[in-house]
Amino acid sequence: MINQQRVSPRRRLAYAGIIASSFFLSACDPISLTALGIGASTGVNYGLNSVAYKTFTAPISTVNKAAVTALKTMGIKIKSIEKTSEGQVIIAQSSDREIELTLEAVSKKTTRLRSIARQGTFLMDRATATEIIFQTEKALVGDRKVYVGA
Repeated sequence: MINQQRVSPRRRLAYAGIIASSFFLSACDPISLTALGIGASTGVNYGLNSVAYKTFTAPISTVNKAAVTALKTMGIKIKSIEKTSEGQVIIAQSSDREIELTLEAVSKKTTRLRSIARQGTFLMDRATATEIIFQTEKALVGDRKVYVGA
């Protein structure tokens, strides 16, 4: 004989609520993954379109020198360096990616670096954009005169 227990209406309602909420909460997975990523952040921030950002406690000329060193270390050829009203833009090219680095002077001693790596017209390469920032930071820390901020 199988022992069948009656499930109370309250418990059935609770089960139904859990099942129904699982359908609605499945759309929140990107939110939870983003929260997890923020918790394990390495100091590089991202826009929704895979653009990497980092602020350095260093003058724009020092960050520019470090960014150029980073690109050369990575074997990426610099096409141009242009001055803008906010700072500088470095355009570079690898075999199949176009790189754009924007340096913005936040203050005389602080610079924000924005890194974009495009592969074709629509594809963005977040990993390469991030690695350029890491290599720039490595060049700055190697200089030992600069403190790197998040």
